[in-house]
Amino acid sequence: MNSQVVLLIISVYFLVLFLISYFTSRKVTSETFFTGDRQSPWFLVAFGMIGASLSGVTFISVPGEVGNTNFYYFQVVLGYILGYFTIAKVLLPLYYRLNLISIYSYLEDRFGFWSYKTGAFFFILSRALGSSLRLYLVASVLQLILFDSLGIPFWVSVLITVGLIWLYTYKGGIKTVVWTDTLQTAFMLGAVIITIVLIGQDLGIKSLGEYISTVAQDSRSEIFNWDWKAGTNFFKQFVSGAFITIVMTGLDQDMMQKNLTCKNLGDAQKNMFWFTIILVIVNLLFLSLGVMLYLYAESKGIALPGKSDELFPLLATQHFSAFAGIVFVLGIIAAAYSSADSTLTALTTSFCIDFLEVEKKYGPEQRVKIRQKVHVAFTGLFYLLILSFYWLNDQSVINSVFVIAGYTYGPLLGLYSFGLFTQLKVKDRVVPFLAVVSPLLTYLISQNSERLLWGYKFGFEALILNGLLMFLGLYLFRKKS
Repeated sequence: MNSQVVLLIISVYFLVLFLISYFTSRKVTSETFFTGDRQSPWFLVAFGMIGASLSGVTFISVPGEVGNTNFYYFQVVLGYILGYFTIAKVLLPLYYRLNLISIYSYLEDRFGFWSYKTGAFFFILSRALGSSLRLYLVASVLQLILFDSLGIPFWVSVLITVGLIWLYTYKGGIKTVVWTDTLQTAFMLGAVIITIVLIGQDLGIKSLGEYISTVAQDSRSEIFNWDWKAGTNFFKQFVSGAFITIVMTGLDQDMMQKNLTCKNLGDAQKNMFWFTIILVIVNLLFLSLGVMLYLYAESKGIALPGKSDELFPLLATQHFSAFAGIVFVLGIIAAAYSSADSTLTALTTSFCIDFLEVEKKYGPEQRVKIRQKVHVAFTGLFYLLILSFYWLNDQSVINSVFVIAGYTYGPLLGLYSFGLFTQLKVKDRVVPFLAVVSPLLTYLISQNSERLLWGYKFGFEALILNGLLMFLGLYLFRKKS
C-alpha cells in the first residue's frame, strides 16, 4: 500500500478528531473532564462503548485467532450477556446511589482506606498494562504499513501515536471521548462489514445467505467445545466471559466512567442493554471475518504468517485492493484510538480522585494543573510499556489481554464480591497483602493444575480462582465483632 495514501488518511482522520475535541472542550471545568457534567445521551455512550470494548485487539487478533481455536471465543461472548445483566442490575444502581466519580471510593466506605487504595491501584495496573498491549498491536501494524517505508523507527512512531492521543483528550476528557468514540466505532464496524463484503465478492459470494452458509460450513466456525480438560471448554469459557465482563466493565473505571456520564440510572441501564445486544452481534462479525480471511488466503495460495495476529494486516496491505487497504487502515486506527483515549482519561481520573484527592484538597485552578500533569505522566507510561511489549510479547494479543486481566482484576473481583454479598468487615491493613498473595497463588495453581488436578488445564477462568482466593483471604481476616 502506498505510504503517502496511508499518511493522508491518518492526517484527515486526526483532523476530524481535533475538530470534535475543539467543540467539546469549550467552557469545560475540572468536573467536566471527569464526569462530562453527566449530560451524555445514553445512545451515544452505548454505541461509543462498542469501540472502547473491542479495540484494535478485536479488530486484528480475534479474526486471526479463528485459525487457532475456531469460534470458541464466542463461548466467552455468550458469557458476556450474563455479566452485563449483573452490571446493569447490581453495580450501576450502587454507583448512582452513591453518586460516585471514581467507583473505587465505594471500597473506602465499605472497608476502609487501604482497601480503597488497593482497588484503585489494581485498576491502574491492569488498565495500563492491558491498554498498552492493545495499543502496541496497532502501533506494530502502523509501523509495518507506514512508518517503515518512511524510515521512521518504532520508538518514534509510538511517540507520535501516544502524543496524538494526549493532544485531543487533555482538555475535554471524558466529554470529548464520548463523542470521538462514537465516530471511531462507526469507522471500525464499517471497516469490518466492507471487508467481509469485498472478500466475498472476490470468492464469488453474491448474497447474504451465501455468506452465512460459507462461514457455517467451514470447520473453523465450530462454536462449542465440550472437552472438560481443555482451556476452551464451553462451561469454562462461558463462566469466564461473565466474570471477565463484570471485572473489565463493571469494576473498571474506564468503562463505568462513560456510564456515569448518563443523566440518570435509567438511561445508563438502557445504554447497557443495547450495548450488550450490539456487542454480541459485532463479535460474531469479527469471527466470521476470520473465516473469510483464511478462506481468501487458501484460495490465493498465500502462505500464512507465523503469528495469527499478522494475518489480517498482511492480506489487507499486500493482497487486497487499494480500496480494501484504505478501509483496513481506517478501521485499525479507529479501533486503536477508541480504546486508548478513554483509558488514558480513566487512568488520569482514577489517579487524581483516588490518590491525589484533588476534589477535596485543591481549588479549581490547581485541579486543572495537576490533572494535566497526571495526563502527561500516564501518556509517558503508555509509551514505555508499549516499547516493553515490543520486545517481550510472543503470543496472540487477545490471549495476553485476558491473562493480564485474570491476574490483575482478580483482587477487585474478590473485594467487590465480599462487599456486596456479605455484611462482614475486614482488617483493612491486611487487604494490600491479600491482593498480592491471591494472584501469586493463582499463578502457581494454574501452572501446575494438569499435574495436580488430573489433567485439568486453566484457561480464562484463572480470574475466578483469583477472585475466590481473595474472597477467602478477606473472610479469614475478617473482624470478629
